[in-house]
Amino acid sequence: MSKSKLKSNNKNNGSYILSITIIGILFFIFGFVTWLNATLIPYLRISCELTNFESFWVTFAFYISYFVMALPSSAVLKKTGFKNGMSLGLITMAVGALIFIPAAMTRTYGLFLTGLFVQGAGLAILQTASNPYVTIIGPIESAAKRISIMGVANKFAGILSPIILGAVVLEGIDDLVIKLADLDSVSKTIELDALATKAILPYVIMAVVLVVLGGLVRLSPLPDVDDEIEENDNKSKNEKTSLAQFPYLWLGVLCIFLYVGVEVIAVDTLISYGNFLGFDFSEAKFFASFTLGAMIVGYFVGIIAIPHFISQSKALKYFAILGVIFSIIAILTNGYTSILMIAALGFANSIMWPAIWPLAIDGLGKFMKTGSALLIMGIAGGAILPLLYGYLSDVDSIGSQQAYWIMVPCYIYILYFATKGHKLKSWKRKK
Repeated sequence: MSKSKLKSNNKNNGSYILSITIIGILFFIFGFVTWLNATLIPYLRISCELTNFESFWVTFAFYISYFVMALPSSAVLKKTGFKNGMSLGLITMAVGALIFIPAAMTRTYGLFLTGLFVQGAGLAILQTASNPYVTIIGPIESAAKRISIMGVANKFAGILSPIILGAVVLEGIDDLVIKLADLDSVSKTIELDALATKAILPYVIMAVVLVVLGGLVRLSPLPDVDDEIEENDNKSKNEKTSLAQFPYLWLGVLCIFLYVGVEVIAVDTLISYGNFLGFDFSEAKFFASFTLGAMIVGYFVGIIAIPHFISQSKALKYFAILGVIFSIIAILTNGYTSILMIAALGFANSIMWPAIWPLAIDGLGKFMKTGSALLIMGIAGGAILPLLYGYLSDVDSIGSQQAYWIMVPCYIYILYFATKGHKLKSWKRKK
């Protein structure tokens, strides 16, 4: 091999490693910001004096932004390009973090929700821009491996985020809850105001980090994949004239909606659920990390088993069955057993995004971008289903544990999509 060719290969390898590292950091940021909600829900429920239903507007405000921003994000990226779009997404998230300052100072729940919506909007732009890089920046045959690595980075950050934020905002909260019961309204307001301000420092730090990352991404030598993505779209051939002619896509959108909903419930409700079962917040603040740890185990199982030992559709089928089993056991048991069964749903959920996505977009051709945007809109399941769970939790005859029954039909539908739904190529029945 000539020296010039060797230098070129070394340069390409160096560029590839740098690109993978940058995207890995971004996926870490996705996970860190996304799974903070597990801590914010009980924290805001106490500091803003909310019901369970009201506290789950946290997930609604955050995840509904994906529904609102999915199509606008595509339009923004056409003007900015993918690399600049990632930078814009990070800056937008920083703005959302800064909104937490006036929200905490005034203890205004609406402002907290506004900050979460803005952060979610930034994430929608960031994810729409960065996900194509995972596939494009390396050999297509190793794309699945890169996606799994990004998933591990995302969920590892999710393990850390509730522990870190919980150590700040939930420190001493068990004693505070007992103390609040005996205080008059003025003293109670003073204590709650002090609790609310605990969120200021971590979110200021977050905003600074996001701005710095936004600048670094803007100046980074990430390769320009816009033209390559466009070229791949132009090469694809499809005789169909409308997205309505792809029933499996629409069934996949509903599948993503339900999957994200149960995934968010399994993580973001677990701290509050632990407290409902009688665990102190000092212990329960770690429970959400159990679910995310189980998801990482599931990712590694997927990396090893798919497609060498099992197909994506069969993996989705078996993991959906596990979802039904774990949900029912969690509902029928108590204490640590129930907590661990909800956490085990992280394992069942781990394979679902990487399995549902390719089954839903396979063969879309020129409709790939719009179809992908529809699937991103399906992330709104994380807004609706946890809110429904919160509403049911407040019903005296149901409560936080029995409210988990809403997950069972969701997993049954995912099972249907895995076995039959993804094969439905036409709305017409064959005679």
